[in-house]
Amino acid sequence: MTEVIAVYLVVTFGLGGLAMALRLPPLVGFLAAGFVLNAMDVEELPQLEVLADLGVTLLLFAIGLKLNVRILLRREVWLTTSVHMIISVVLGAIVLWLAAVAGMAMLAGQSVQTIALLAFALSFSSTVFVVKILEERGESHSLYGRIAIGILVMQDIVAVVFLTVSGGHPPSPWALTLVALWPLTRVLRQIWGRLGHGEMQSLFGIVMALVPGYAWFTAVGLKGDLGALIVGVLLASHPASSELARSLFHLKELLLVAFFVSIGLTGLPDLPTIAVAVLMVLLLPLKAAWYVALLSFLKLRYRTAILAGLGLMNYSEFGLIVVSVGVTSGLLAEAWLVEMSIAVALSFVVSALVNGRGHLMVEKIAARLPAQDEQTLHPEERPGDAGDAEVVVIGMGRVGFAAYQRLTDHYGLRVVGVDYDGPRIGRLKDQGLRVIEGDATDLDFWNQLRRSGSVSIAVLAMPRHGANVTALECLRESGFSGKVASVARYDDEVQWAKDHGVGIAFNVYAGAGLELADQVAGGDTAHGDEPPDQPPTERTGGNS
Repeated sequence: MTEVIAVYLVVTFGLGGLAMALRLPPLVGFLAAGFVLNAMDVEELPQLEVLADLGVTLLLFAIGLKLNVRILLRREVWLTTSVHMIISVVLGAIVLWLAAVAGMAMLAGQSVQTIALLAFALSFSSTVFVVKILEERGESHSLYGRIAIGILVMQDIVAVVFLTVSGGHPPSPWALTLVALWPLTRVLRQIWGRLGHGEMQSLFGIVMALVPGYAWFTAVGLKGDLGALIVGVLLASHPASSELARSLFHLKELLLVAFFVSIGLTGLPDLPTIAVAVLMVLLLPLKAAWYVALLSFLKLRYRTAILAGLGLMNYSEFGLIVVSVGVTSGLLAEAWLVEMSIAVALSFVVSALVNGRGHLMVEKIAARLPAQDEQTLHPEERPGDAGDAEVVVIGMGRVGFAAYQRLTDHYGLRVVGVDYDGPRIGRLKDQGLRVIEGDATDLDFWNQLRRSGSVSIAVLAMPRHGANVTALECLRESGFSGKVASVARYDDEVQWAKDHGVGIAFNVYAGAGLELADQVAGGDTAHGDEPPDQPPTERTGGNS
């Protein structure tokens, strides 16, 4: 068994590293690892499915911790999900039926009911894949990210309803006990507040995801990972929810490797299987196009609609579950499980390649579309006004907030903070801060700032390096010629920023050490009493 585990680890790590060397997301290598291991006829590891299930469960729990339920009530979410699913099933069934009429292997001779079931399976997008892409970009809280996650959650709900109805086994009457989750989580929040910030908090999150979440829902005949999502939502208002999500991040990412490998282990394709899978992949641009059309119709900017559409341009692990139900009920042959796994894997590869092209590609596509009237756009899509600000601080988390306070209170500069988290903006405005809603990965945002004329310093204080990288690309593309400062967590990120022309690249951990040293040494400087005419870059401009 140890030797088998070693083979799995070496192949997965090797192909993941090869994907990175080719500038592809590592998950492409993990998918390839599953097929390679299958071709090598390596003994299956039952533990792999357990690890994959744990990864998906923790992922949905983490989504719940960051999900504002009100997003599901927005028509951009529920209406888009409903209409898109209907269109996808109808058009997908027509394309597959035409292929069957043309005599394509595996499809020829299939009933209309079977083809409709396949089209329904193809209508879902992958929650695991999309959220992973959003987290890598640091854009889970952006407008398009929130809409995409809302659509995915609505699709998950549809999938659960389908599985409940098609399985012929309605939930147990004991499902009514789930109403006790709300008062239970009220009590658990009190316990959570006393656990500190270490391993007990992380263990608390795992217990919440797996016990009242997964285990309880499974016991009453419902889908366990949906339970993890709901428990996460019920705990989301706790002040430490973001911290808990961050503490589970690396564990969740590691477990999700098993999920991607397991997809490739489903089976090996033959030529007819590959042909049908390629046909399914060719439907992906239509899937994205309908998302773009619907979201644009609902008064979202082309850029937002395209980013959401490209993010959702893939097939889902739920598709595998739907096909599995079809196999169990006798509507589909078992070979369709292999077929669907190939289609899902190929869709991940295509989507990873397209989404890896960056935001500037999206900006160029959007620029070729007919102009939109800004006054008729959704309120969140209208450009923010920096007014007479001299400094713009992007990302008003802890680091951005501290930078804002220092630049305004001590140096007397006119500063505007920018964030795309609506509730956070509301709280900061209540404190008297000048904050606007905006997305720094949006080229139009920087064009608007450049037109204001007064902004001469941009501070990139977003927590995810990927978001700062994208913001820098857009900033350069807009022609912004002012001073740029960026925070980073690791030395290689600092070096990257310096190599790409960032004047001030600051390691936040080194900054904490400098501040601590100032406090220990004492004196007026430690308390922020430098002469007001000292430029801020002398204190914050060190490269670490």
